[in-house]
Amino acid sequence: MSKHEDIIKYILSLDVGTKISVRGIANGLGVSDGTAYRAIKDSDTLGIVTTIPRVGTVRIEKVEKKNIEVLTYGQVINIVDGTLLGGKDGVYKTLHNFVIGAMTIDAMVKYINPNCLLITGNREETHRLGLMNECGVLITGGFGCSDEIKRLANEKCLPIISTSYDTFTVASLINRAISENLIKKDIVLIEDIMISEPSSLNVNNTISDWKELIKYTQHQRYPVVDDENKVVGMVTLKELSDNDDERLGNIMEKDFLTLTPKTTVAYAAHIMTWEGIEMFPVVNGKELIGVVTRRDVIRALQYMSRQPQSAETLEDLVLKNFEFRHDGDKSYFLGKITAEMLDPIGIASWSSLNMLVSTMGIMTLRQKNNINVFVDSINTYFMKAVQIDTVIEIYTDIIDLGRNACKVQIDMYDDKKEIISKTFLSANVLKE
Repeated sequence: MSKHEDIIKYILSLDVGTKISVRGIANGLGVSDGTAYRAIKDSDTLGIVTTIPRVGTVRIEKVEKKNIEVLTYGQVINIVDGTLLGGKDGVYKTLHNFVIGAMTIDAMVKYINPNCLLITGNREETHRLGLMNECGVLITGGFGCSDEIKRLANEKCLPIISTSYDTFTVASLINRAISENLIKKDIVLIEDIMISEPSSLNVNNTISDWKELIKYTQHQRYPVVDDENKVVGMVTLKELSDNDDERLGNIMEKDFLTLTPKTTVAYAAHIMTWEGIEMFPVVNGKELIGVVTRRDVIRALQYMSRQPQSAETLEDLVLKNFEFRHDGDKSYFLGKITAEMLDPIGIASWSSLNMLVSTMGIMTLRQKNNINVFVDSINTYFMKAVQIDTVIEIYTDIIDLGRNACKVQIDMYDDKKEIISKTFLSANVLKE
């Protein structure tokens, strides 16, 4: 086991809430500062430590699947530029909601639940009430708290935070953070869908071993690893031969692509389509930690398309002003130019119009047999400028739909039936 792995194993053995430093790890385990720093950074990536301003790096409980609708107290500290006054052992805990303590103590009790965040001013009785009811406390206006409240926060392992912002600003910042997380929920990562215990072959295995594995798994592509479980090659059916004693290390393909756990599914789908690859190994550094197949990616894309969106993206803001009708291979859109689409001089920007026509072209293709597509190229020719509140009509027509590629023509007109732009979009079709 390497020194790097020893450090990560040591960090995993620490109690949740333990403070970690590069110098402490280096001195305690007899390694260099550089080795300790890299191991701590990798531990952060693995989700077993986190760094909090004015606190430092602390050991946290790894959450396998994060709930994007909740925040941790540590994240709140970052969002509100706060200072941790006490309860540092609880910064990794999640809060389920927040309450503004602007009422009397008697009225406040019924609104406070465990694991919520109580936002209040310099009222010591509310600080005590929140902590006694298992809530973290956020003090606005830059005020502090008494030593008694700090001791209670440390005993309860519940953070008490101070920020210079006012209550309205704090509530707005937290709401915005939750909203941004809701937008990000459509972004599925490879780590969410990968097969964590993949079938693989060793460089010293033979073609005979490979044939036995094919009978068991029915797959056509396998990663080849060395004795340290590092991916060094790939084998596919085209390398298969009748010489059963041939070592895989001699015939494997050494020029191959890999993915990391943090790669997005959308990017993986694009590469799979572009390169025609059925399966990717997933690596951490060079070590094999999983595989992802084309079928896994397509299922994830289908899940993402069905997932409700709770917050508005830029496309949502633009498209909500358009009516849509679909008829066979042709679609029709009707709407108007809004303020969000303008450039600095007051006319519709070419980038927003290009986004508009490309989105509508993709929507038209996806209406056709619910196919998943990725844009290969788009060419737009603009004929005239468009001002705010202009009603525009957009017509899309699928002019070619093959097994692996498709083309759409998109024409945009103003309310006088004068053409604004003509677009030709080419896309690749992703199939199982």
